[in-house]
Amino acid sequence: MSKLLDDLKFQYRAGGIVQKLIYWNVGISVIIMLLQVFFSSFSASLLSWLALGSNPMSLLYKPWTLLTYSFVHAGVIHLLFNMIVLFFVGRLFATFFTDKQFLTLYLLGALLGGVIFLLGGMFMSTGSILVGASAATIAPLVGVAVHAPMMQVRLALIGNVKMWHIATFIIILDVIQLNTSNVGGHLAHLGGALMGLIYIKMLEAGTDLSIIFDKISNLFKRNQGTRFKKVYVNNKENRRETTVSENKDERQQKIDKILDKISKSGYESLTKEEKDFLFRAGKE
Repeated sequence: MSKLLDDLKFQYRAGGIVQKLIYWNVGISVIIMLLQVFFSSFSASLLSWLALGSNPMSLLYKPWTLLTYSFVHAGVIHLLFNMIVLFFVGRLFATFFTDKQFLTLYLLGALLGGVIFLLGGMFMSTGSILVGASAATIAPLVGVAVHAPMMQVRLALIGNVKMWHIATFIIILDVIQLNTSNVGGHLAHLGGALMGLIYIKMLEAGTDLSIIFDKISNLFKRNQGTRFKKVYVNNKENRRETTVSENKDERQQKIDKILDKISKSGYESLTKEEKDFLFRAGKE
């Protein structure tokens, strides 16, 4: 048992942001499910402090639920489906963007999905609470479709489909199901999809919303003031920095060529070496 826990800890530390998000989703959801079996009353109380309620006034004393609801699931099937999609979307997103950008879009997708859920509750019956990572996961999926709409993905039993086909199908399906019992969930999905569109369009225009993490972290950095520092010039170090800079330029040129190839011929046209190179680049 201890060996299994050590292995899980290692995988968590060594994995990327998608793997960490999966760990958090599974961990929180499984704990609540187990509590429902053995301590149902305590589980219901805990769920009320994590799930997003349909009453906007609840945000006055539970503002964190705009995000925490995306780490709680209604059951094993709900959790399993969302984690499969999260893993799938994470691999695609890493082709073009960084872990920090994925985390930003995941959280913003959950945030806007929750806001749309609350706004929808003013005009229709959306249900009492909202749980699930669907809105947060749809945001990066739509983001990839907006950035690389012609990128081809192979789906089991279906074959090759383009990213814009997948995103369009999901959005249309949610719109059609707005008159079903899970109105709130589908509204949240549409909110996540909208966030994916907004984020990528802003990113392509030169504004990366992931800088909000840098600004938040800077708030907790102690300002030491400006101090005089004597500078010693190390010619050997300068030559080394120049070489590293040249290597980065060559690496970026290689990434640009591969991305151009994807936009023209699709992801499946890449060689194994090109796919491995892109995957490693997305993890750095």
